[in-house]
Amino acid sequence: MGILEKMRLDGKKGFVTGGARGIGKCTARAFAEAGADVAIADIDLDEAKKTAKELSEQTGRKVIAIKTDCTIKEDVDSMIEEVVEKLGGLHFCHSNAGICINAPAEEMTYEQWYKVINVNLNGVFLTDIAAGKYMLEHGGGSIINTASMSAHIVNVPQPQCAYNASKAAVIQLTKSLAVEWAKRGVRVNSISPGYIGTELTLNSPALIPLIGQWNQMAPLGRMGKPEELESICVYLAGDTSSFTTGSDFIIDGAFTCF
Repeated sequence: MGILEKMRLDGKKGFVTGGARGIGKCTARAFAEAGADVAIADIDLDEAKKTAKELSEQTGRKVIAIKTDCTIKEDVDSMIEEVVEKLGGLHFCHSNAGICINAPAEEMTYEQWYKVINVNLNGVFLTDIAAGKYMLEHGGGSIINTASMSAHIVNVPQPQCAYNASKAAVIQLTKSLAVEWAKRGVRVNSISPGYIGTELTLNSPALIPLIGQWNQMAPLGRMGKPEELESICVYLAGDTSSFTTGSDFIIDGAFTCF
């Protein structure tokens, strides 16, 4: 069997939080193209349904939509149950849901701070623990968390201390769970994307003025594309990454190298 065949995900079942748009939509498509059945878990059910229908038609795989608020434990637990019931198991997940609020630290309200931490860190914790419990009891699996290059650097010029702190915490959570579960068959890794040109980013009035500065600072002179994150996630979800756990993969076009 060649390496391409070994990297396929035939027979595997998984889900992506924040999967209706952007990075999550791209990785969900990649998982399905590699042969997996996938659940699109998102707080926006209408958009999740559109994405699920689109990906199912494109790939021929079973793709379902589940309304999920990853900051609510009962929602996450119910989502896991629905994934297992409708897809027939759970072998991998991409804990990807996240938000960013740009505000100077001295002006940021506690409500703003907590909202970012709640989605980006607490939501990842709840998702990882719920998925991990199932995997620990059913032969193992792979968990992929979306961190950020913002866990490694302080972005400029936009002020985003809550986002940076939350993503740094995601990496340490990833490593902690990886060590705890290493001998029990559950692998946990994270990806740290740089600036990615999602539809939301490219059309945000607050961010459009910053894109030129980001590109000027970037060694490659451009933002990344969501599709450029697909292959690493397929690798991490599959069996060829069986010796890979507790790692953070920076995909930023060398932005954090200086």
